[in-house]
Amino acid sequence: MSVQTNISSAKLEKCTYCVKPLIVRHMDYEKYMRIALMEARDAELEGEVPIGAVVVCGDKVIARAHNRTEHLHDVTAHAEIMAITAAEDYMDAKYLTDCTLFVTVEPCVMCAGAIAWAQVAEVVFGTEDAKRGFTRYSNQILHPKTKLTRGILADECEKIMKDFFARKRR
Repeated sequence: MSVQTNISSAKLEKCTYCVKPLIVRHMDYEKYMRIALMEARDAELEGEVPIGAVVVCGDKVIARAHNRTEHLHDVTAHAEIMAITAAEDYMDAKYLTDCTLFVTVEPCVMCAGAIAWAQVAEVVFGTEDAKRGFTRYSNQILHPKTKLTRGILADECEKIMKDFFARKRR
């Protein structure tokens, strides 16, 4: 199930971090979610829960990450946190007000808090997390200006998670 962005025609905007004007068009959500899925597959190969995240600014991927909690022995090393940190480093800024975060699974409350503090412009996730997703608790955790889009490549995002946990239970 794909959800379309509300941006229907190209418009000129000034990017906070760029010298040149930024042309904003309908962003290819599936393209960026596929990159996040590649990150999720990398996580799975490393024995991590297969969640991937990508930060896009001005139609350019500026950060990509996957879960690293097992490898780093750090419960906060979620894909979203890792991607936000890398994007903030890339931008040399603590706010990502011109960026979109793509993540394969709905962020948890911790990650939603980090997304809010980073003031990410838009969050796009694939599949919902009925047990630990932030929307289970509140839709108001994100920054008030953050747009939320859900359901991009949901079936593929859900399948990689279900397959991973089915193998773990065997």
